[in-house]
Amino acid sequence: MKFTSILLTGVLSASSLVGMTTVAHADNTTRVAAAGALGSVVGATVGRQLGGESGAMIGATIGGAGGSAAASDRNNRKESAIGGGLGAVGGYTVGRNTGLQNGDLIGAAVGAAGGAALGNKISQDKAEDKAEKQRRQRYEARYNNGRGYNNGRNWQNVNYKVKHKRHHRYHD
Repeated sequence: MKFTSILLTGVLSASSLVGMTTVAHADNTTRVAAAGALGSVVGATVGRQLGGESGAMIGATIGGAGGSAAASDRNNRKESAIGGGLGAVGGYTVGRNTGLQNGDLIGAAVGAAGGAALGNKISQDKAEDKAEKQRRQRYEARYNNGRGYNNGRNWQNVNYKVKHKRHHRYHD
């Protein structure tokens, strides 16, 4: 029994490595989802051997988060890891209650894939909104810089000297 579990863990780890090389040219969200699913299955399998059902749930969480974080790029890593971990533990719990033989592993894989893809998409949308806000602020600073109708708070954004400040040197 112990030898078969070690063998199964080795096969799953090797298949995850092979799976990562086959989806390496896929879209970023697809790659993150696949890595999160494979990581959650490996984590649940190893966790079950080490600590029973609670260990499997913790292993699925860590594996889903680690797999999705490893496959995502630097800007989207945190949200992908959170989504992969939460999706894996939720999928594991739902899959365990379905009554299938490997329902917990299937649920962990599907949950981690969905959570990682959703976290990756949320992070990309946040970055796009931030870039749009910065573009809008640059436009407003360029055209509303105190030379006409908007003489309010934006006059310091251009290279004017601030009045009533001492001990400050300006290098224009």
